[in-house]
Amino acid sequence: TSVSSSSSNLINVSNGGNVRYHSSMAAATTSEVKEVPSEKSSSAPIEAPRKYHFFQNVEYVQRPNEQGKVAIIRFDNPDKAVNTISFAMKDEAKLLWDSEIHNDTDVSAVVFSSGKPMGFIAGADIGDIKSIEDKSELTGIIEDGLKFFQKMKSKGVPLVCAINGPALGGGLEWALWCDYRVCSDAAQTKLGLPEVKLGLLPGFGGTQNLHPLVGLQEALGMMLQGKEVRAKKAKKIGLVDMVVAPQSVEKVAIDSAFALANKSLKIPKKKKSWMNWALEDTSIGRNLIFKKTKEMVDKNTGGAQNYPSPYKIMDCVQHGLKHSSGDEKYKFEREQFAQLADTTQAKGLIGIFEGMTSLKKHNFGETSQPIQNVAVLGAGLMGAGIAQVTAEKGYTTLLKDKDDAGIARGEAYIHENWGKKVKRKRMTKYQHNINTSNIVPLTDDSVSWRKHFGQADLVIEAVFEDLNLKRKIVADMEAVTPSHCIFATNTSAIPIRDIAEGAQRPENIIGMHYFSPVPQMPLLEIIPHEGTADHAKAAACVVGTKQGKTCIAVKDVPGFYVNRCLGPFLVEVSALIRDGASLEALDKAMKNFGMPVGPITLADEVGVDVTSKVATFLSNADLGVRMEGGDVSVMSNMIEKGWLGKKAGQGFYTYNGKKKTINADVKAYIQQYVKKDLNLKEEEIQNRIVSRFVNEAVKCLEDGIIADPVVGDIGLVFGTGFAPFTGGPFRYLDAYGADKYVGMMEGFAAQYGPQFEPCQLLKDHAASGKKFHSD
Repeated sequence: TSVSSSSSNLINVSNGGNVRYHSSMAAATTSEVKEVPSEKSSSAPIEAPRKYHFFQNVEYVQRPNEQGKVAIIRFDNPDKAVNTISFAMKDEAKLLWDSEIHNDTDVSAVVFSSGKPMGFIAGADIGDIKSIEDKSELTGIIEDGLKFFQKMKSKGVPLVCAINGPALGGGLEWALWCDYRVCSDAAQTKLGLPEVKLGLLPGFGGTQNLHPLVGLQEALGMMLQGKEVRAKKAKKIGLVDMVVAPQSVEKVAIDSAFALANKSLKIPKKKKSWMNWALEDTSIGRNLIFKKTKEMVDKNTGGAQNYPSPYKIMDCVQHGLKHSSGDEKYKFEREQFAQLADTTQAKGLIGIFEGMTSLKKHNFGETSQPIQNVAVLGAGLMGAGIAQVTAEKGYTTLLKDKDDAGIARGEAYIHENWGKKVKRKRMTKYQHNINTSNIVPLTDDSVSWRKHFGQADLVIEAVFEDLNLKRKIVADMEAVTPSHCIFATNTSAIPIRDIAEGAQRPENIIGMHYFSPVPQMPLLEIIPHEGTADHAKAAACVVGTKQGKTCIAVKDVPGFYVNRCLGPFLVEVSALIRDGASLEALDKAMKNFGMPVGPITLADEVGVDVTSKVATFLSNADLGVRMEGGDVSVMSNMIEKGWLGKKAGQGFYTYNGKKKTINADVKAYIQQYVKKDLNLKEEEIQNRIVSRFVNEAVKCLEDGIIADPVVGDIGLVFGTGFAPFTGGPFRYLDAYGADKYVGMMEGFAAQYGPQFEPCQLLKDHAASGKKFHSD
């Protein structure tokens, strides 16, 4: 019910007797309030000028028979879609607290909420961290923020958080300083400390304040993996105290604040099982936890030289357990944070994060009309995977194959994947049913398939790599689809202009190159040919982004970008086999470099036949001497023997369930390709493979195949797993030094041949000292 006073229209009295007013009403008192019946209220309260940039004006709630008032502080940065913690926001928070809350004895509790329709605080402002050249200065800045949180606590009133939407990083750390947390059950609500993914650690007390709430094992899992937990799980582990509907979050938080203030609500202590007590609260148990955790981190990261942040997180937690009282634990934490912020690994991972964020936007304008119906041709692994990620995002998805058997295999693959998600509670049964209903299975014999395709806005073909077949499909589709329909080909290497040749609507033809397995691989190459219209490019980007992919636009050349870089990489692997490197040594060397899998395992995972086809195609393309130095026929001969990789049970490895061992027959077979065992050290194996990879990436930039180093870094990290902690090939070169790298390659060229000759752009950067990234 709206009411007025002599000073403002900003006091509200709810039907339940609550009195609400904002901090702009310095003189407002309850005695000034006169209730007006709601049916006579004709206008909303007049908004007072904002006093703060990062916060809405503080609102106060008073209730009859309650001592004091509850202050509601809402985060709300009008310049951004999400709230973040920046240096400026920290300073304003201190000002707000000191001027309005700390010395006001009538404030009996504080509720922290958000003015955004969805979202609490998404984390810290990475730009602020990057802006500090001397990272040691971060310790003082973090200490200042920590003192603010400690001052909040020192007021001695209940602090309650109302969380609707993401509370991540610094956002969750803010919530951890509070006494009580209420969150919504909205699908967008997630809580986590993902700093490890940026090569950092939680710096505002997160390594110290999380485990007392959720337990040591759960806390380590969240911080070391950057795991985000949903509302139900958050309540189960004790991270939040209540889960309610989104529309009730702030009201329940206010109710809880009053109840905590008047002592009618007490926070129950989380019960711990005997086993968890023995593990988490005894020195022997803790030692066992940290021992096992370190073993897991060693296995997943390859060691602190690649990913130092997980080790620093464990150090912080252990240090805090040994110094549980006082500020020493927080001092140690911020010192470790500053050290990590200055590492090349953090800079590389932050570069990946920022690149991924920037690529969510495209500059191709608008689509010719909204995309609602997407058709996928081919229900094999690629087609079924594309259909899965399309249906999951709400598109009506037409999945067509030649016969019922093909469609059945595709649907079985999709439902198996969704079944696993339901089992792991990553998808509800309701959502499973919705997704299933979005897929319309069709075959050549389906009477209605032409009618369905007559409503398609986008067709994605995922059939065999055969140019004539793809051209026939284009003609067939143009005969049945509407004139605005975009035709996308999922070819991995065939030039798009060749596929578009002879088409009626070549301006609507574009490449959308997905990577296998589609549901897991985050990259999508968008490949327009010279005549592709902007609205077609926009449509491909819109659909790809909605599918959860990071889209990169690349030039229409053989192999596009990612596979073009893989070509020299694969040739060099065969050259190393010729020089005596064992299959095990090749995989181990590249795993130790930081790749998720070695080149031999990669060939098996992708398929020896597919890998061979790409390598052979590029050997006959326009790369010239850069595809020389090895013999990729080693794989074509394997195909004849049926050693096709993991899908066939045998490739370079033999597969028995989840176990794999080097295929003894293949090991004997490749000996015929060995000319001389050079007894190569691991570092030389790494440098020979990686230099061929990196040089081709720079050559792609030189030739305009990619727009900039950001696209180049994201493409190889997301498309091939290029050691993420390096930030990608271009950041790797910046850290290594282009002059030093050119010197190494020229040494290889003198020893092994001209395939190692560095490209001109790399030489130019070496001569000038210029970096590929300016930050």
